[in-house]
Amino acid sequence: MEKEKDTFTYTYSAKQQEEIRNIRKKYLPREEDKMEQLRRLDRDTTRKGTVLSVLVGVIGCLLLGVGMCCTMVWMKFFIPGVVIGLIGIAAVAAAYPLYTRVTKKERERLAPQILKLTEELSEVK
Repeated sequence: MEKEKDTFTYTYSAKQQEEIRNIRKKYLPREEDKMEQLRRLDRDTTRKGTVLSVLVGVIGCLLLGVGMCCTMVWMKFFIPGVVIGLIGIAAVAAAYPLYTRVTKKERERLAPQILKLTEELSEVK
């Protein structure tokens, strides 16, 4: 007569379960809690100023390069090259003040929302 074996086998893999959770998280609708919203608003205060100042700085560098090229390579464009180079220098010099001005205005615009969120998060604790 044969012996029947009633056995239960269970395999658990923490690594596999973590991978399953991560994949599942990708497909669930994302809910933004108050702390994530506060971080996003804080990032948004500097993003616009950063993009504008980098754009103006890069354009200024390119203008400066074109001006230098005009003065050193094509001697008949010496005076226009100097003018273009000075415009490029002015654009590079204006990049940081542009950043501070835009960032200040964005902070003023978003300050009520950020302060409201910080008060709500501080009261909870």
